[in-house]
Amino acid sequence: MLSPHQRRALGLVIHFVAPYRWYALGALLALIVTAGITLSMGQGIRLLVDKGFMTQSPHMLNQSIGLFLLLVLGLAVGTFVRFYLVSWIGERVVADIRRQVFNHLIGLHPGFYENNRSSEIQSRLTTDTTLLQSVIGSSLSLFLRNSLMVIGGVVLLFITNPKLTSIVVVALPLVLSPIFIFGRRVRSLSRQS
Repeated sequence: MLSPHQRRALGLVIHFVAPYRWYALGALLALIVTAGITLSMGQGIRLLVDKGFMTQSPHMLNQSIGLFLLLVLGLAVGTFVRFYLVSWIGERVVADIRRQVFNHLIGLHPGFYENNRSSEIQSRLTTDTTLLQSVIGSSLSLFLRNSLMVIGGVVLLFITNPKLTSIVVVALPLVLSPIFIFGRRVRSLSRQS
């Protein structure tokens, strides 16, 4: 559940990204396509080995290599499109935020600048918008891509071997919980020291 502060921040992000929603949709589509291609690369290698090398048929080998190269080309194009669109959206959103903050600062009463140094305001504006550009321009895209890859990987594992995947899914929390518990303990001890 999101806190009111987080909901307000999310609403602001949506407000600034909304003018570029078609570009964001294109980036999301490229993200889904590249995640699907990445997940299907294992099947492409399997086809290359099973149909190409094991049958010792030059025709089947050529077809398998062609399919694999097609997957690689699709992955390259999709990754370029996703990265370009996400970077473009990040640049535009940050430019809009800077413009709006600058217009707000220009309209403030001169007394505001007596209490706040202009160099501090400029530094905060630059630092904060650069951080936002990093989050909107790449971190969010990487988070979505990795989430899709995890979900798709688990689905493919279930299709391949449901019993083994069930064991891994059940054992995963048992392995991760001590890491989180001891990690927090080590962090608190590190702060104390």
